Amino acid sequence: MGREIERKFLVCGEFRDQATSSSRISQGYIAKSDELTLRIRTRDERGYLTIKGRSDCAGISRNEWEWEIPVEQARELLQYSKGTIEKSRYLVPCGGHTFEVDCFYGDNEGLTLAEVELNDPDEPFEHPAWLGQEVTGDRRYYNSQLLKNPFTKWEK
Repeated sequence: MGREIERKFLVCGEFRDQATSSSRISQGYIAKSDELTLRIRTRDERGYLTIKGRSDCAGISRNEWEWEIPVEQARELLQYSKGTIEKSRYLVPCGGHTFEVDCFYGDNEGLTLAEVELNDPDEPFEHPAWLGQEVTGDRRYYNSQLLKNPFTKWEK
């Protein structure tokens, strides 16, 4: 079992000139219980099946298992999702960490989030100038929730 420890932030400035790579992601959710969520993802021409456990009370840590699967199978499985999240992901190194910055499309257009994976919930990390308000633990920003309640439908 893997343990995912990450913090999530809104993005409030330009970061693309610092990105070392980008990819296009489509993801959906095909099963959910009180304890686990089954996510299917394509990232460019690769496919992934991921099982995520429930987040801790702070929303920082959870169990996670991920397997690469043939992209054709991932595309087939995505058909069982009630919609997909579409986004571009940019990898942006900063200090000793790499931020994953997601720019969303479709019903979540206008939302840009940055995540940083850590080895410990209290691990210090550099905060680049474009990093905005922390939203770790705010369930509205979970991708599975953005599928149900898209960003463009929120009251501003």
